[in-house]
Amino acid sequence: MTSATKDKDFRCGTISIAGRPNTGKSSLLNRFIGQKLSIVSRKAQTTRHLVRGILTTPDCQYVFVDSPGFQTLHNNVLNKTLNRRATEAARDSDVALWVIEAPRILEPDRNLLARIPAGRKVIAVANKLDMVKERERLLPFLDNVSKERAFHAIVPVSAKSGKNVEELLRVIREALPKGEPMYPEDQLTDRDERFFASELVREKLFRELGEELPYSCEVAIDSFKEEGALRRIEATIWVDRESHKPIVIGDKGERLKRIGTAARKDMEQLFDGKVYLGLWVKVKRGWTEDARALRTFGYT
Repeated sequence: MTSATKDKDFRCGTISIAGRPNTGKSSLLNRFIGQKLSIVSRKAQTTRHLVRGILTTPDCQYVFVDSPGFQTLHNNVLNKTLNRRATEAARDSDVALWVIEAPRILEPDRNLLARIPAGRKVIAVANKLDMVKERERLLPFLDNVSKERAFHAIVPVSAKSGKNVEELLRVIREALPKGEPMYPEDQLTDRDERFFASELVREKLFRELGEELPYSCEVAIDSFKEEGALRRIEATIWVDRESHKPIVIGDKGERLKRIGTAARKDMEQLFDGKVYLGLWVKVKRGWTEDARALRTFGYT
């Protein structure tokens, strides 16, 4: 028994972080855990895979599940798969955080909320509190939120500044069942370094490229070797059209070099060691519509 389980009122459970794209779900997870686990960009559906972040305190173990943003902008097989993941994560957790962007509620917000079963405990999280300049708008907005559903609680926060995040954790703990921890108290995630290496490369793709191309890009780790204190990583950036290759590579390879350098620096910080990163760009035509290709990339 760990020291954390000595508390008879110890609580443990899963908390899904659900919402439409760009409401700050991944930033909220990173704020909870205290370090970067989910990749972040301003573009929709940067998050594609379920990422569990584990926070253990003396009286609670929070198992957060960051899921893809629910949206209907793209209607391909990939997007349908991501929407299904988002819905299932919210449906199957002990508590669902319905993350919206203060001070507004959009139709996609309501669409996702409607998919969460009536019996599930839902906490409405009004994020981006730091962006609300006219504070007199906040109370009427929160009143409108309360009319959407019988929420367990409504908590305005700022994932960026950390404002009210401790209060949100307190509210979440109250909603979780009593029970033993599911993970060792020093474990932060259920994902390995290979996964985070691919995610960091994909984050740089999203930040470097335009509005449409990132959605047809995927990253696969071909080789991940530890040689003493050095991690030697080879990865392929897959695009679905031949014309996309020169866009990713850039003039004389400069764009690919920038992507690789930025990803490598983040990996070295995350892995606390030196990294060699080799990147290649290849074409897999129509992979976003190919169920077999999606399984190869880890979408099930």
